[in-house]
This record gives sequence, C-alpha cells and structure tokens, in this order.
Amino acid sequence: MSRYDLSRPLDPTVAEHGSPFYRFAHFRLDAADGERHYLVRLALPLRAAPAAGHPVVYLLDGNAAFAALTPEHLAALDRRGDPPVIVAIGYDTPLGFDVSARAFDYTPPLDAPAVTLAEEARGRLGGGAELFLDLLTERIRPQVQAMAAVDPSRQGLWGHSFGGLLALHTLYTRSALFSRYAVADPSMWWHRGYLLHRALGGTPVAVQRATHLLVMAGSSAAEVAAAGPRPLRPGIDPEVAARARAERRCVPPDAAQQMAQQLATWPGLAVEYRVFPGVSHGPLLAASVFPALEFLIRT
Repeated sequence: MSRYDLSRPLDPTVAEHGSPFYRFAHFRLDAADGERHYLVRLALPLRAAPAAGHPVVYLLDGNAAFAALTPEHLAALDRRGDPPVIVAIGYDTPLGFDVSARAFDYTPPLDAPAVTLAEEARGRLGGGAELFLDLLTERIRPQVQAMAAVDPSRQGLWGHSFGGLLALHTLYTRSALFSRYAVADPSMWWHRGYLLHRALGGTPVAVQRATHLLVMAGSSAAEVAAAGPRPLRPGIDPEVAARARAERRCVPPDAAQQMAQQLATWPGLAVEYRVFPGVSHGPLLAASVFPALEFLIRT
C-alpha cells in the first residue's frame, strides 16, 4: 500500500508486547500556543549506560515510527552493546498521524503564514518548524535527559516525508543540534524545491563537528509520475490536488540524489545515499526506521 491510512488506529506497539532488552515510558506536552498536543514515547535500554551515556535517537512522526519498531529490532540493537535511547515524538492521538499538526510543525517558515500541501493534497497552515525545534530543544530534550543517561555528543534525528523536510531544514539551519541525520523520501517538492535549491544555491553550512547524513529513497518520482494521477479521496478539492501535482513537477525525479551529491561536497558533512527498490513512499516509513537507527548510532 503506497498511501498512509490516516483513519486507522495503530495496532499495539512493541511497548505493549514487551522486550527483555528495553523498558518503555512516555510523557505528554502541549505546544506553547495550545494548538498541538504531543505524545513522546521512549524506549529505554535495560543495559547499563556507558560512562558517557547512551546514544539517543529522535524519531519524527513518532506514532507511526514507534509502531514500526519490533522486538527483533530492539534485540538487534542490544546485541551491538551500545543500544540507543529511542525517542518517538508523536501526537496525542490513537492514529498514526495528526496531519494538520505535522504540516505545521515540519515545514520551514515562509515570509508570511501560508498553506502548505500535505500528502493528501488538502491545504494546511505551515511554517512552524522553528517553533517545533524550540519545543524539541527546550522542553523535550531536557525531559529525556532527566529520564535517561544520554551521550550529548551522539544524538541523531530521523524523519520521513515532511519529517525528512524538517530534519534537513534542521541540518541547514541548526546543524549542531545532532551529529547524525537520516531522512527517507523527504518532501523535495515542498515550496517548489526548497531542499534542492538550498543545497545547490546556498552557502554550505559550516558544521561545527563531523556530521553524517543518510538519504534514503524508495520508488523514484519518475515511476510515480508514470503511474499517473491517483484517484482523489472523498472531500478533496480537485484544484488543491492539481496544485499539489504542479508542486511535484517543479523538481526533477532524481532531486533527492542530486541534493545528496551536492551536500556531500560540504566541509565536515559525510553523506550516504541508499535506494530501497520496489518500496513506495508510504511503506518506506516503516522500512527505513531500523536502517536509520543502525546508521544513527554508528561510531
């Protein structure tokens, strides 16, 4: 299935199934304006922390990302000897996504408030990325540090689609927040190719320490284009859907690969590009989580 099922409640997660290698916790908090409500789930290693603390990985779209974790994943992480603290930043909903909240949180600010085009082509208010990053650094990260011994020099961030957009925006604007970044099918089309144009035309970010980026891609944009327009869901404005298709045509099919190649020339930034053949955009979320975890805790 290539689309997110936005209306289906999540199945029980690894927290409900249990693990001999991890314990689980969570906390809730609200956005400063009271408009968005977060549920942050943590997977905490039972293995004693090293002197410097555990590595820590932050997962965006945390509801769906946490649901993609399996007991086998956690066992494999423990076998490495340095299992990470996993922090899944989601929304306080039984569903996998809060599409309005993520459209706001994960899109960079424009010159003025504007709608952004979410995956299902409804116009939604965007531009809240800086507010979300403030929330992460000023409220979520301190709470995590109070709950687990973490190594501040080994912090990673993963995002898919709009989450990948937010992760790359973080790399572009606040690169020191994380030492490793992993993105899966980032929204290259957003704002008529913001991510690609920033990489190609912007001044390289002066990273303050060695930084690593993994860019993961599923079925190519060319394959998606060849498949033709998808049927609209009930209630979706055809004009808004047409605008969304026009946005996607503003970037080349290999935009993510071009971006990765350009970013690899930035001083201090090591970039890997990985293709998942036959995996379309939606399923790449779950398919990318464990490879991202392995990459984000690599030394």
